[in-house]
Amino acid sequence: MKISVLTPDKEVFQGNIVSVKVPGVLGQFQVLKNHAPIVSSLEEGVVEIVTAEGEHRFFDEESGSIQVASDAGKKVTYKIGGGFIEVLQNEVALLVRGVK
Repeated sequence: MKISVLTPDKEVFQGNIVSVKVPGVLGQFQVLKNHAPIVSSLEEGVVEIVTAEGEHRFFDEESGSIQVASDAGKKVTYKIGGGFIEVLQNEVALLVRGVK
């Protein structure tokens, strides 16, 4: 499964994942491989990504640049101020604001 996490300013994360948990309007939910197509708005909260084998790129706050890694099973979390998620054919797009 692939994911792109985008803010109005930059791409925060892109790559292969095992799962992603997001703060939906009606509560937290998780997306796994072969999830049904969905579009949902997101509340303020925490997004939790578990990486899969393969390359993934993420924005590193300390260096202010895009870093590349390929470690599977790594948990990456972001605090968001809300946004939207779209899941379609094992591709996830997160459009979020206020990433920390």
